Amino acid sequence: MRDDATASTVDIDSADLPQPQAAAYEGAAPRAAAAPRAARSEPPRPHVRFVHGLRRPDNWLQLVRFAVVGASGFAINLVLYTLFVNYIGIQYLVAEAAAWIIAGANNFLWNRHWTFQARAGQIHIQAIRFLLVSLAALGINEVVLRLLVETGGLDKVLAEALALAAATPFNFLGNKLWSFKTDVYSGSPPAQEE
Repeated sequence: MRDDATASTVDIDSADLPQPQAAAYEGAAPRAAAAPRAARSEPPRPHVRFVHGLRRPDNWLQLVRFAVVGASGFAINLVLYTLFVNYIGIQYLVAEAAAWIIAGANNFLWNRHWTFQARAGQIHIQAIRFLLVSLAALGINEVVLRLLVETGGLDKVLAEALALAAATPFNFLGNKLWSFKTDVYSGSPPAQEE
């Protein structure tokens, strides 16, 4: 009876073994890992994509546009938050969520049309992804805000400004790499999703 565990081809490169053991594996199939990365047609590793992305001037311009849009969202968020907390008397965590949603709608429209120029994508898919990234960033914001206010004793408006700054890097990367995803190498928008 055939034993599949022992009948399989040995996948060892004899160059990796000490001489006595290498002789025992002569004729064994070479390892797949010995093939160059391009021949294996694997996607590049994330750190390689990151470094490649840093070298593209378009990505830096996109970051500047994202910062401009973010600054407008930041201003809207901070003004509404201050209004809600200091003049209407809404609890500060609820006020943050409401201000975040309104500023988020502003940011979605500007980022879709100007920052990432992703008008070719389906708006409802982009909106859902944007919402999910924004909710994750809101979670980061809320945790930092609560820590700064309750543990750090900071003023609520100053704490909100710092919390927004803490959530921004995650927000940018999430929107660039997922919400408004474009092909890293060509800069072209993704194919229409169905």
